[in-house]
Formats: sequence, structure tokens, C-alpha cells
Amino acid sequence: MKQLSKKNLLLFLLAIVVIVAPLIINSGAEFEGADGEGEELIQVIAPDYEPWFESIWEPPSGEVESLLFSVQVAIGAGVIGYILGSMKEKKKLALNR
Repeated sequence: MKQLSKKNLLLFLLAIVVIVAPLIINSGAEFEGADGEGEELIQVIAPDYEPWFESIWEPPSGEVESLLFSVQVAIGAGVIGYILGSMKEKKKLALNR
């Protein structure tokens, strides 16, 4: 049991390092989505290009956009976690028969 908790602590610390290290290394960098860069590149390549359609709804701020993206990620992670847990439980029940 002690070995497992040491392993979990080590993995937790490693995850923290993996999350924090890029933020420290790139402390002055601006983190933007690829959509803006793609739009800029299109304007350079074909300045007279007209988009096919406009967005139905534009979020009022970047924070709201980030919130909606985070909610989308959380829902997706929940669905994937549920499916994996369900598959594991089915496998466990099949082995106990």
C-alpha cells in the first residue's frame, strides 16, 4: 500500500511539473487559438477572400468563450470516462461468471 501511495505522489508531482514547466519557459508568450492565425494567413494569401457565412452568435468576451470551451471539454471527458468505466465493469462482470 505504501508503494502505491509513493507512486501516486510521484505521478502527481510529475503532472504538476508537466503543467507548470511550459508556463515558466514561455512566460512572455501570448496564447491564442489557431483560428486567428488562420484568418491572418488567408488575408495574406487572398486579401479579397469573402467568408462563406458569419457566426450565428459571438461570445461577449474571451472569458465566456473559454468557459464554454471548458464546459465542452468537461462533458466530453465525462462521456469518455463513463464509457471506459462501463466497459471495465462489463469486463469484470464477464470474468466473474
